[in-house]
Amino acid sequence: MKRSYYSGRDFRRASTIEELRRVAMRRVPGFVFEYVEGGSEDEVSLRRNRDVFERITWLPRTLVGLTMPELSTNVLGESLHLPLVIAPTGFNGMLWPQGDLALANAAASAGVPFTLSTVSNYDVVKMGRELPGKVWFQLYPVKDQKTADRLVERAAEAGCTKLVVTSDTPVLGAREWDRRNYREPMKLGFSSLLDVLAHPRWLREVMIPKGAPEFANLTEFLPPGGRSALQGVRFMGTQINPSLNWADMERLRLRWKGQLILKGILCVDDAQRAVDVGADAIVLSNHGGRQLDTTVSGIEVLPAISAAVGDRMSVLVDGGFRRGSDILKAIALGADGVMLGRAALYGLGAGGEEGVSHALGLLRTEMERVLTLLGCRSLEEIGPHLIRA
Repeated sequence: MKRSYYSGRDFRRASTIEELRRVAMRRVPGFVFEYVEGGSEDEVSLRRNRDVFERITWLPRTLVGLTMPELSTNVLGESLHLPLVIAPTGFNGMLWPQGDLALANAAASAGVPFTLSTVSNYDVVKMGRELPGKVWFQLYPVKDQKTADRLVERAAEAGCTKLVVTSDTPVLGAREWDRRNYREPMKLGFSSLLDVLAHPRWLREVMIPKGAPEFANLTEFLPPGGRSALQGVRFMGTQINPSLNWADMERLRLRWKGQLILKGILCVDDAQRAVDVGADAIVLSNHGGRQLDTTVSGIEVLPAISAAVGDRMSVLVDGGFRRGSDILKAIALGADGVMLGRAALYGLGAGGEEGVSHALGLLRTEMERVLTLLGCRSLEEIGPHLIRA
C-alpha cells in the first residue's frame, strides 16, 4: 500500500523530514527547489545516499531498563546538544529572506554549529559578530591565491575557529537540471518564469525587495557596480581550481591557526593524507550527489576510514540523512557527528528559522526514540555491535 503524507502548507504539522520537504516544494518555485534537490548526471549517487540506509539494519537490545537517553556529544572540542553540524550550502537566501541567518539562529538554539558557505548570501564577519563562537566557515579554495587568502582572513576576523575546506570541486559536476530551468546563467526560461509567477508570496518576500540575493562573501572581489548575483556566479565560474592539491592543503594548514576540516574525502588513502597534512577532521562526502555520479556514499566507507584514522582525527559524514535512525547508524559505524544539508534546507524552505528548528526537533525526537528502542542510555553506548550491514 502506498504511504500517504501530510499534503498541507503548515510546516508545524509536518511529522517527518519528508513531509517538510513536501511543504517546501509547494512553497518555492521549481527552479529553487531543484537547486536544493538536484544531483549530477543520472543522479545515481543522489539516490544511493538514501538507499544505503535501508541496507544497514539494527540488532537492538531489550529489557535494559532506561530513562530518557542523552544525545549530547563533543566534536572538535565543542560540546553539542545533538551529534549534528549544519552543513555548508549556497544561495540559501533564495529559499527564505536572510536564509543563512535563519539556519544559524536555529542551529544555535538547538546547540549545534552552523557552517557558512563561501557562496552564502550572508557576510561571515557580520554573522561572527552576531553569533560569536557558533559559526564554522567553509572555503572553496579558489584559483586566485590572494582571494583565497583574503577569505581565510575574513573567517579569522569573524572569530571562526573551524575552517571547512571543500576538496571535491576541481570542476563542477554536470547538474543537468540547470539546463531545464535556465536559458543562460541566471536567466530563467519561459516555463520557469511562469512557475515563479505562480508563487506570488515567495516573489514578494524574496525577490521583490532587493532582487536575487548577492554572494555576500564575494562582493569585495567583484567590480564596483557589478555585485549582483549574476556577477557572483560568473566570478565563481572563473575561480574553479583544477590544480588544487595536497601541497595547497599543507600551505593552508600553516596559514590557518584554527582547526582544519577537509570535506570530500571518500577513501582510506586520502584520509591518511589528511592526517599527514595536519587536518583536525574530515567529512566523508560525495557532495550530496552533485559532483561525480555513481560514487560511494560517505556512510559506506565510514567503517574502514574510522578504523584507519578515527583515533587521530574526528570523522564526520554527510549524504542523505533524513531520519534520526540514519544519524545514529553513522554514529554506530564510527562517525563523531553528521553534517546535515538538505534536511535543514527543507525546514528553511518550509518555514524559515522556525521550520529549521522544527526539522531539528523532529530529528531529536526520532533519535531519542531509536536510542531507547536499541537499549542505549547515551551515544557512547551505541556501536557496531548493534548493526548488521
